[in-house]
Amino acid sequence: MNAPMSWRVGPLAAASGLTVRTLHHWDAIGLLSPSRRTAGGHREYSEGDLVRLYQVLALRGLGLGLESIAVCLDRGVDPVRLVRDHLASVEASLAALGVLRDRLVGLGERLAAGQAPTADALVEALRAIGGAGPEGEGVLRRHLDAEQMGVLRSRAAGLADAAHYLLEVEWPELYRRVDRLRVAGTPVADPAVRRLVARMDELSVLFTGGDAGIAAGVRGAWQEDPAAMSGEPADAVADEWRELAAYVDAARRAAGA
Repeated sequence: MNAPMSWRVGPLAAASGLTVRTLHHWDAIGLLSPSRRTAGGHREYSEGDLVRLYQVLALRGLGLGLESIAVCLDRGVDPVRLVRDHLASVEASLAALGVLRDRLVGLGERLAAGQAPTADALVEALRAIGGAGPEGEGVLRRHLDAEQMGVLRSRAAGLADAAHYLLEVEWPELYRRVDRLRVAGTPVADPAVRRLVARMDELSVLFTGGDAGIAAGVRGAWQEDPAAMSGEPADAVADEWRELAAYVDAARRAAGA
């Protein structure tokens, strides 16, 4: 039977294109720690560690920060689902761009022929550009002004590909985990609840820039119409969301006590 393979930090760094210092740092922060050490205390990485290293590098290639990668890998978020969802988002963007291209080609042909574009053509072009947003955006606009909406968009754009993961994968996963604790009757002061709520608040700061008014507006939009904000059927989320929101708010108050 073949002995399991292992790698010292130097050869692994060379093979992965990383530096030894980077691997040491990832070990120190708990992102990627070697499973074994030699009798002399040298790090040795196992085949399982290589699998995790591949996942870290793949997620980093999607634009995620180290903290988000750690959450993804340690809290049960499936990297395959992340890539699939991200691919779906990219394909949806490409489809939208295709529609916009067709509208612009049509407008260009009319203008080249010396014809004024029709009102219907202009309206369709505006819709393709994104003038008609999803229902959730309409709810947000009732709680945030144009400047605040601009802040949300610019912050999301600054996060690049990580924004997709944070909004559509990590944030919902955090809420699911908190809700399981709520249903299990876990006190709001429990450290597990506090850690999850603290991470929610960190994500809120990433997207709002720490603006309390924007954060309050987003919460207000969720409280008003959780179905539109989540994209789920109304009867599936309304009552559950409000109970969960009350639980999270109570956890925040307990943490500040």
